[in-house]
Amino acid sequence: MPGGRLTQAERQQIAVGLADGLAYAEIARRLSRPTSTITREVTRNGGPTGYRADLAHRATQQRTHRRKQAAPQGTKAPAQPHGRDAEAVHEYQEMLTTVLMTSGLPKMMARVLGCLYTTDSGRLTASELAQRLKVSPASISKAIAFLENLDLVRRERDERRRERYVVDDDLWYQSMIRSARANDQFIATARQGINILGRGTPAANRLENAARFLDFVSEALIRAAEQGREVLYTRAETS
Repeated sequence: MPGGRLTQAERQQIAVGLADGLAYAEIARRLSRPTSTITREVTRNGGPTGYRADLAHRATQQRTHRRKQAAPQGTKAPAQPHGRDAEAVHEYQEMLTTVLMTSGLPKMMARVLGCLYTTDSGRLTASELAQRLKVSPASISKAIAFLENLDLVRRERDERRRERYVVDDDLWYQSMIRSARANDQFIATARQGINILGRGTPAANRLENAARFLDFVSEALIRAAEQGREVLYTRAETS
């Protein structure tokens, strides 16, 4: 049924749809499922070129079995604020983690970022992250160091001098600027090679064109980030 777990037959239909080159939205329409369900299913199980219905179904059964073993009988998921459905929040956090992994983040780093983004405060201590994700503090420390290096997380100290790890609106801007500036070293190095290889030669032209392209794209990205920065501080209207 729509909203329930995917059946093996539905997974086989997904595999057929992918083989036929159908978009996720079209596969979802044929199954009467949300597009996000199909996106999460495919990205979690090998992507559009590696998806296998039988393997995906088995992997889901194994994950469900592990969760049941890990949760003591008679316990429930912690209550969520604002009347949220705890299971729905958990499923969404997994989907967000999968999307972050697809964009290039390692699994643990994606899990930490997903966990932070799905808390209202956007800030948690290392022990809180370890408890929520059921991993060791060392794993959290390694993930935070990686995310800090990408300007995706920052540290702050609370009134009790405890370190908290934070995601906030400005980090998107800072990360975008960092991404744009990451091209600067290649641009400078490419231009050094033009005279060495001989201006006008095929190799020099290739480097010059690459440098000009990246320079143009980087500057355009920085301008767009500056112009769009105010969007990050615009509060959505509530009904």
